[in-house]
Amino acid sequence: MPNVHSNISFGLVNIPIIMNPLIRNNDTAFNQLHKKCMTRVKYIKYCTHCKSDLKEKDIIKGYEYEKDKYIVFSKEELSKLKPENEKEIEIVSFVDISQIDPIYYEKSYILETEKTSKAYNLFCEALKKVKKVAVAKTVIGSKFYYCVLRFTPNGIVMTTLFFKEEVFMPDDTIDEKVDPKELDMAIKLIEQRSGNFEIDKYQDEYQNNIKNAINDKLNGKTIKKVKKGKKESVSDLFTALEKSLKQKK
Repeated sequence: MPNVHSNISFGLVNIPIIMNPLIRNNDTAFNQLHKKCMTRVKYIKYCTHCKSDLKEKDIIKGYEYEKDKYIVFSKEELSKLKPENEKEIEIVSFVDISQIDPIYYEKSYILETEKTSKAYNLFCEALKKVKKVAVAKTVIGSKFYYCVLRFTPNGIVMTTLFFKEEVFMPDDTIDEKVDPKELDMAIKLIEQRSGNFEIDKYQDEYQNNIKNAINDKLNGKTIKKVKKGKKESVSDLFTALEKSLKQKK
């Protein structure tokens, strides 16, 4: 979804922006092949009733309200249901970011300008000064979202939010009493292993192994199983904490 043009609606102020995804899929792409002849597998849309292949124009959307009973919607009908100003990113509130549980964050986009924009720069500086984030609503593709706009040194980042009904958090709360000595040791273990978050240190080990294996296969080498260090099994919690503290960081 490169170079999507939109605008931030802030009261009566409209700020033209270009929206681009911040996240890129780092996974190695594999194709599915027929084992017998090594030909790529195709996915064909097929009607089992008519016993025929279908084209896109032959397909409509239907909601199953009872077993095998549907009400259907055309693209035109669904288009009528979209919110007003769907192409805008309409700000509805400003909040402290600490009030938003990260569990609701979904996908992030960078909002940039084509050229120097007085309104965009002003909005960035205002967000920076008040130390708040903007809560806004918009439509991306065919889906309606609430989202968060926050200032970063690289520009405004917009992160879409899951709705409350999409997040299945257990109702039960943790209210267990713990042993004071075990708690003290757990805190010491946390302090012992505390440090600064440096994203460059965290590598995708599985994808790195796959990429190395691809190079090995291209060079005619045999794929070897990744060696894993043996982990001591300790059933007693106090002993496990005690031994963990004695391990090297």
